[in-house]
Amino acid sequence: MPADDAPAFRSLALDAIPRPDHVDVIAVALPPGSTTDPTEWTRTIFSVASTPVWVRVLFGLRQLLVPLIGVRPGDPDAAFAVRRVVGEEALVAASDRHLDFAAGIGVDAERRLVRLVTVVRLHGWRGRLYFAPVALVHPAVVRSMMRRAARRLAPGR
Repeated sequence: MPADDAPAFRSLALDAIPRPDHVDVIAVALPPGSTTDPTEWTRTIFSVASTPVWVRVLFGLRQLLVPLIGVRPGDPDAAFAVRRVVGEEALVAASDRHLDFAAGIGVDAERRLVRLVTVVRLHGWRGRLYFAPVALVHPAVVRSMMRRAARRLAPGR
């Protein structure tokens, strides 16, 4: 197989954090006729309207508990703001005392997929303690938010 045809996996998230402690990739089908703008997908995925009630409850619980381990409560508007867009992918990123986080939200119009690559680098015991329960629920949280975003961005909704 020529080098040009070799399978590859690239993401702005992996460029931002090249040696992560955690990576997950979630993809959903791109609804027919929906936007292929990665910025719009990012804003929709991370909007309150795309966040199921059970995820909002978990986030509220997180806000109450993290100060107990010396971590600041999160600001979703700051953490999930689009930092840059390259081609078909938008990058969101945030750094804190306990971890660095990056997510690449890509829209592949040819394959009719939207993917979200999450990359995390942990810092010390706070990061490990914080991320242990998060890692368990993160794929389900992201998948549910992406599915809701897909319904919201489908034409004629």
